[in-house]
Amino acid sequence: MIKTLTKHGNSYALVIDKAIMELLNIKPDSPLLLSTEDGKSLLVRPVETARQQKFQDAMEDTLATYDKAFEELAK
Repeated sequence: MIKTLTKHGNSYALVIDKAIMELLNIKPDSPLLLSTEDGKSLLVRPVETARQQKFQDAMEDTLATYDKAFEELAK
C-alpha cells in the first residue's frame, strides 16, 4: 500500500485505513509509538498499557520459574 502525507495545519498527517487499524487493534484515541530501527523505515506500534506490560512481565516470570513443570505437563 502506498500512501502520501496530508497537510494538517502546520504539520503533515498519515491517514491509516480502517482495515489496518482493525488489524492492529487500535482506535482513533489509541496512543501510538513511532520509532525507526534503521533510519529508513517508520515503525508505528500501539503503546502497551501499564496493565498489559505488568501481565506480560508476570507471564515471563512464571514461564521462567516453571518452565520444566510446564514441559512435563505437556507430555
